[in-house]
Amino acid sequence: METEAVVAERFAILAPHLNERQRRLLVGVEARLLGRGGPSLVARATGVSRQTVYDALKELADPPPPTERVRRPGGGRKRLQDTDPGLVEALDRMVDPDSRGDPMSPLRWTSKSTTQLAKALTAAGHPVSADVVGRLLREAGYSLQAAVKTREGNQHPDRDAQFRYLNEQVRSFGNRGLPVVSVDTKKKELIGEFKNAGKEWQPKGQPVEVNVHDFPEEAGKAIPYGIYDVGRNEGWVSVGQDHDTAAFAVESLRRWWRGEGRAAYPDAHQLLISADGGGSNGYRARLWKYELGKWAQEEGLAITVCHLPPGTSKWNKIEHRLFAHISMNWRGRPLTSHEVVVDLIGATTTQQGLKVHA
Repeated sequence: METEAVVAERFAILAPHLNERQRRLLVGVEARLLGRGGPSLVARATGVSRQTVYDALKELADPPPPTERVRRPGGGRKRLQDTDPGLVEALDRMVDPDSRGDPMSPLRWTSKSTTQLAKALTAAGHPVSADVVGRLLREAGYSLQAAVKTREGNQHPDRDAQFRYLNEQVRSFGNRGLPVVSVDTKKKELIGEFKNAGKEWQPKGQPVEVNVHDFPEEAGKAIPYGIYDVGRNEGWVSVGQDHDTAAFAVESLRRWWRGEGRAAYPDAHQLLISADGGGSNGYRARLWKYELGKWAQEEGLAITVCHLPPGTSKWNKIEHRLFAHISMNWRGRPLTSHEVVVDLIGATTTQQGLKVHA
């Protein structure tokens, strides 16, 4: 008669190659061949319960029709939502968008992570694990999502009309071969050995070392003011060192015109400027209007300024046609000096042919 050790060794060798039903039939065969006392011996040797061994013997005695199923219909552990019918409804109430504002909600002041949800459900009489909560959420159509910036504050009823007017002006100037520029101030940057967002290829294990803390009082700053020529896909950026003022903005435009604009548009007597509603070129800035008037008289230009509606700065073409590419070009590099900033801006290009003068 085979010993318990032999049965255990045989089962250990074969079990990894078998599915659940095949392992069950294997222990049934072993028990039948051993005869009296076989089920107990096999159960001890394999670690399978005696009830499973007896079920296997019954299945061998009365085999079911051939099937691809590993378990018989109805076999296996019941799902929690079947044994606890109120679980799904309780979970749905907790993750409802309005629940965070409900003073009676257990998640009023906590993050709705699967762990926190599992704790809250368990406290409410629905014992469940974080993994199961995650599965139930996915089955119910939930997913991890970040907040989306779509609300733009108070929207004027004529906002669409403002955009249509601006587009008509751009189209009219472009059709007549007149210059159209989009202007704005890029985010101020600290000058020094400071971390810059993004990653750059470096030898493995040799990242660029920068300061742990960003203390502005120990650093200079760069203030890039940009002019983007919409028709020619070219940019001009003046990098300031102290303050973003209307005088600085107009001086940047003046230098662009004398350095590139006049040569690119020798017959132009009009200029269209598209700008945000605030900042150094805001529609309320009197100095902006005064400096523009002085410059217009100097050059004999008729200057038209179209301001975008409040809260719509992301639609300003300079943001995604110039500034975005500058940020990608210097990602991961510390801006150690104003010269480095100017060189990195000037080296910015795109596959669409963007050229930048800094």
